[in-house]
Amino acid sequence: MLVTAQMRMVADDVYVVEHADTNCYMIIDGDAVTIVDACYPSTWSAVRDGLTSLGRSVTDVAALLLTHGHFDHVGFARRLQGRFRVPVWIHEDDRWLAAHPYRYRPQRSRLMYPLRHPRSLPVLARMLAAGALRVRGVEATTTFRVGQLDLPGSPVVVPSPGHTKGHCSFLLPGRDVLLSGDALVTLDPYTGRTGPRMVAPAATADFDLNRRSLTDLAAVDARIVLPGHGKPWLQGSASAVRLAHHADYG
Repeated sequence: MLVTAQMRMVADDVYVVEHADTNCYMIIDGDAVTIVDACYPSTWSAVRDGLTSLGRSVTDVAALLLTHGHFDHVGFARRLQGRFRVPVWIHEDDRWLAAHPYRYRPQRSRLMYPLRHPRSLPVLARMLAAGALRVRGVEATTTFRVGQLDLPGSPVVVPSPGHTKGHCSFLLPGRDVLLSGDALVTLDPYTGRTGPRMVAPAATADFDLNRRSLTDLAAVDARIVLPGHGKPWLQGSASAVRLAHHADYG
């Protein structure tokens, strides 16, 4: 199965590379770039081509910023760091996970989810075809906890633990954008359900903690929510959180 990646602008100087229902974002700030999340190993060629189409190159990338350390967000991180010397940034509580992106324990077993939620099967198939089982971990260059990061786009850390221990979302204040990672998505790969929601307990470490973290995502009141999986949400983070609280997680 050939799974192609597509790039488009989703906010002012913010571009998404969507690959196998997973999102990688490029924040353009003058001549510099911050990449947020790294999808799969095979995603890199689309990101490289996207940079070229924007008149940029990998030498303009100041950092790869990770929302968390799961395999589908770490994909090409090791290559970017090792070959191009791009620093990798992650919350300190997810540093170990980024180095071992398959070694995590979700709240509920994944084994029965595809049978209970057959709509997830095409999504999971695309993820596998993109290289979901071939991700090598990465040793983060820089860790952080809170505050505004000295990176292109000036992302502000919004801690949103639950999906993983150190999961973080990032606010771009001047662009009215919240990069929500997997704390708040519009497609759950493990059920195939769409609309604002959390990722199922099949891939979330602490579902109740994730639910509590939604309060902080609503409070930033960003107009545009850019999730780790699914389409952008353009009706504000507060409305996305309200819908996520009432979503069906059965």
